[in-house]
Amino acid sequence: MNGSTKKVAIVTGSAQGIGYAIAKKLASQGIAVAIADIHAEKTYAAAESLCKEGWAAKGFSCDVSKSESLETLMEQIMDAFGQIDILINNAGILHSTPIPDVTEAEWDQVMAVNLKSVFFACQKALPYLKKSLNPRIINISSLAGRMGGYETGLAYTASKGGIISLTYGLARQLAPFGITVNAVCPGTTETDIIKCWDEAQVASLKARIPLNRLGKPENVASAVAYLASDEAEFITGLLMDVNGGMYFG
Repeated sequence: MNGSTKKVAIVTGSAQGIGYAIAKKLASQGIAVAIADIHAEKTYAAAESLCKEGWAAKGFSCDVSKSESLETLMEQIMDAFGQIDILINNAGILHSTPIPDVTEAEWDQVMAVNLKSVFFACQKALPYLKKSLNPRIINISSLAGRMGGYETGLAYTASKGGIISLTYGLARQLAPFGITVNAVCPGTTETDIIKCWDEAQVASLKARIPLNRLGKPENVASAVAYLASDEAEFITGLLMDVNGGMYFG
């Protein structure tokens, strides 16, 4: 960053919802944030809103399901900020299609956006993370990936379970470079992504939560901020559950 020691974080899928809450939390702590999302207009608007608060942020349009788009993203961020220190793989889509109705196209789309993107984002960011003094990778998995889910479709569940396996493998293989790799596993959270569920499904999930409420995007953002902090420098391969007691791992 032109000689600055400020950290730079990439947050995929951060034009809204949990991703935007993460970007806002990190920006408020003095971290420069690259907001990456497929929805260009929302992406630039989200970055502008953070800049209006006096924080450092820039929007980048990116299709995380395509490795070439991720490679271009990393190059653009390096051009804009000069460094990459934190990669947060948050982008994801949620389907709740019943087993008999899942199509091959839907399965492939969920896997490409939710799981393939995590690996290739890490791959494309790796050369830059190796140069960071405090490199971090934080993946957003899910309660569903931990225990199979309740209302989520199995493509989503499988993709989030895959993120957990990737987190473990990446944590081991990237440790020699000083890169920590952890995952946050949110339970049902109040975002637009759950609009594919009807009121009965949401009520059913809420009834299973000991703290008797849905999570908030800010709850997930706080967990991510901790894992991105200097205080978490010796933590790697961790799955941090943020679910109100819905599941104990």
